[in-house]
Amino acid sequence: MLGINRKLQKLQAEDKYIKVGLIGAGQMGRGMISQIEGMKGMRVVATADIQVSNVVNAYENADIPSTDIVQTEKESEAIRAIENGKVVASSDSKQVASMAPVDVVVDATGIPNVGAEIAWEAILNKKHIVMLNVEADVTVGPVLKKLADSAGVVYTGSAGDEPGAVMELYDFADALGFEVVALGKGKNNPLNIEANPSTAAEEAQKVGASPKMLASFQDGTKTMVEMNAVANATGFAPDQSGMHGFKASVDELADIFQLKEDGGELNSKEIVEYVQGVAPGVFAIISSSNAEVHEELKYVKLGNGPHYTLYRPYHLTSLETPLSVAKAYFDQEATIAPQYGCQGETIAVAKKDLKEGEYLDSIGGYSVYGTLMKKKQAKASNGFPIGLVDSNVKVLRDVKKGEILTYNDIEQTKESTIWRLRMLQDE
Repeated sequence: MLGINRKLQKLQAEDKYIKVGLIGAGQMGRGMISQIEGMKGMRVVATADIQVSNVVNAYENADIPSTDIVQTEKESEAIRAIENGKVVASSDSKQVASMAPVDVVVDATGIPNVGAEIAWEAILNKKHIVMLNVEADVTVGPVLKKLADSAGVVYTGSAGDEPGAVMELYDFADALGFEVVALGKGKNNPLNIEANPSTAAEEAQKVGASPKMLASFQDGTKTMVEMNAVANATGFAPDQSGMHGFKASVDELADIFQLKEDGGELNSKEIVEYVQGVAPGVFAIISSSNAEVHEELKYVKLGNGPHYTLYRPYHLTSLETPLSVAKAYFDQEATIAPQYGCQGETIAVAKKDLKEGEYLDSIGGYSVYGTLMKKKQAKASNGFPIGLVDSNVKVLRDVKKGEILTYNDIEQTKESTIWRLRMLQDE
């Protein structure tokens, strides 16, 4: 079987290419467009963003001549432009997700409801959908995957995003017959559950990031959501609510990730976890029941056993997304998808005292952060998923800082696609 690089080369030699439709021209989208423009056999032919100037800027940053960028909201004009070898800039995400020439759709918005809308539209129009939107995936990914399977298209998370990078390690180890004890990622910054756009503003400005996005990393929500996606894809679960959040170096992981009765820190195996001190890498803790395999692992200097660490010290975020696009197009396979449905749930927790009648804001905002629970625990507590949090959610009672929010505590004042899909999924 040809590697993806050779498949892309062969496609280009046949004067063909994978036509990608992208929604979201922020940091992730910009990087992806530039990466794909340097590849063979693939091109981002149409991109939508609320601000069309963001799309134009992204194309120009990828060294596409301005004469080859067509700004239009008319589908007929967009299709004609693509047929003539030009690229399209639009504000209409629905149009890009449904346009006939587009082979694969990528959601890079990071907004749960928008991601759900894009995935739904792509699947209805029999397009493969790649999600750079883990928040939407952990909320309604299981039902979207079922819909995609029924439509004969691929629903997948992205290579380069941490869940996708973890999944590659898992697939490698599992295929070789290793016992996979734990899967995890490094956290890039100290956990601060009170982080919000104001506290994150200064650092966000230094690194050129959105304060809200940075706050969602700092308060732990993004980490919880990412490991939630891994749990749903592998059948693993958090060892405890919120995970442990160990502080360790890579060399210490194999010893920490043993059961407590064996001198480690775990209550159970087959868990998802995060560690402060190994960022930006991802890891899998493996073992074997065979003495000869242990001798070989020691020989290749993977450690002294009985557990060993497979560690990948990088993940290239949206720069790797084209690999998931190609895998879906050529092989009809997902990089990572919720094969096991909901194995965990990232539940909203009050970041401050919330008052009756108050409205929530958003992930990375001032009102809530997310914590990962096992599915049974989340269901027993009637916990409210973080992916359903938005400014249309009203609090029905006073909720103390640190309390989880339940469905009984809130009222959805405006219908949305992600809510409808979630209700369908729960049924």
